[in-house]
Amino acid sequence: MYPLVLAIHNIARWIVIILGVVAVFRAFLGWFGKREWTELDRRIGSFFAISIDTQLLLGLLLYLFLSPLTRTAFRDFGAAMGITDLRFFAIEHAFYMVLAVIFAHLGSILPRKVDQPSNKHRRAAIWFTVALLLVLLGTPWARPLLPGLF
Repeated sequence: MYPLVLAIHNIARWIVIILGVVAVFRAFLGWFGKREWTELDRRIGSFFAISIDTQLLLGLLLYLFLSPLTRTAFRDFGAAMGITDLRFFAIEHAFYMVLAVIFAHLGSILPRKVDQPSNKHRRAAIWFTVALLLVLLGTPWARPLLPGLF
């Protein structure tokens, strides 16, 4: 079960990253291009938030139940803080990604609270950018796309 969930989690990160890049790009294009806020802008932001929620659920499944790395870290948390890989997955990765989920949702929700299209795009641009940067910062890039298969 662990290899399958991890593989899905690794592949789904690309969906999150692609949707995040598109959401950020459209938000900045709308903000600086003085474009109207469209239903497509809202949907892309929502899809970004939904994809990151899905990643969070897969990540929590791995973190709490399936991952041998976090299981090892939880046995002796103090010692795990001295081991870079264990600390990354037990603390840093989880911290960055939970913050990214929060900011992606802020980027999806806060534009609804203003009337001006440029303000909608500005809010989306700021929060989606922060969320995407956190995803990029917290992603374990050295891991293979399909661990155990390649």
